[in-house]
Amino acid sequence: MTPLDINTATAAELDAADGFRGHGFEIVRYREERGRFTDTRQLDEVPGLTGVLSDRQRRGVSVGASGAA
Repeated sequence: MTPLDINTATAAELDAADGFRGHGFEIVRYREERGRFTDTRQLDEVPGLTGVLSDRQRRGVSVGASGAA
């Protein structure tokens, strides 16, 4: 399965991803306020996600072709 790009995904797509239910809006808002994610570890900076995501959940998302997964 192709990882979901957190830089282009909609809030609904993020909500449907494993471990992100209910956090799609916060991820999109963070991205709109601060710019593109360059690393999936930046998800820890999103309110409500700090310390919540497992390595398995992080493997299900990416920052696109130009960034680190």
